[in-house]
Amino acid sequence: MSRLDGQVALVTGASRGFGRATAILLARAGADVIVNYRAAASEAESVAHEVRGLGRRALVVQADVSDPRQAHALAQQALDTFDHVEVLVNNAGIMDVRPFVDQDLDTWHATLETNLFGLLVVTRALLPSMIAQQRGRVICLSSQLAHVGAENFAVYAGTKAFILAFTKSLAREVGRYSITVNAVCPGSIVTDMNRAIYPPERITQRAAELPLRRLGDPTDVAEAVLFLAADSGRFITGQCLDVNGGATMA
Repeated sequence: MSRLDGQVALVTGASRGFGRATAILLARAGADVIVNYRAAASEAESVAHEVRGLGRRALVVQADVSDPRQAHALAQQALDTFDHVEVLVNNAGIMDVRPFVDQDLDTWHATLETNLFGLLVVTRALLPSMIAQQRGRVICLSSQLAHVGAENFAVYAGTKAFILAFTKSLAREVGRYSITVNAVCPGSIVTDMNRAIYPPERITQRAAELPLRRLGDPTDVAEAVLFLAADSGRFITGQCLDVNGGATMA
């Protein structure tokens, strides 16, 4: 397994789904982990308990990253506690599945503020320390919908497409400091966030449509994140790693 011994990772939205699986796998690889959550306190503490059970340190931080002040405070608390953060996983996100014309301004604000501004603020807050230490990994969770879009996902897919352009552009800015910036684009994976759109019959149908004939698991995404976070990803930057069972192929 790729190792992250002595490194510190901050995972936003780490109480469930991709974030939970990622936080635990990074700890298994040797990293200390900041477990961020918005509302699911008991789930976040459960993740921290597993991290500590692996012999790593865990810091649980409640912060709603859609609020720039809270997002910045999250990054600052991580630095105040551990002094350095090598790996940032921008995972926190929300999804409103409705026709575009049925959504309102509040819905758009909530989606943009969480999926985009949270990512931007936390990344901006941690980059100076990564630049100073001449090392860092920024990994952003996008989506296969950033490539292909989907009915009833217009705003959500738009935020995920923004993440891809941001990833490529920032990678060009900070590569000179030995900082890589990459995205992971999950798809066809059942999580707490999308379970409502994947009833059992839909799972069976969707699996039959994929080359691998199965849907994914959050651990599949976590393993992609670890690959990019560890030395295996040291010469990979500005890229999107698609983890979707072959649903999309460039």
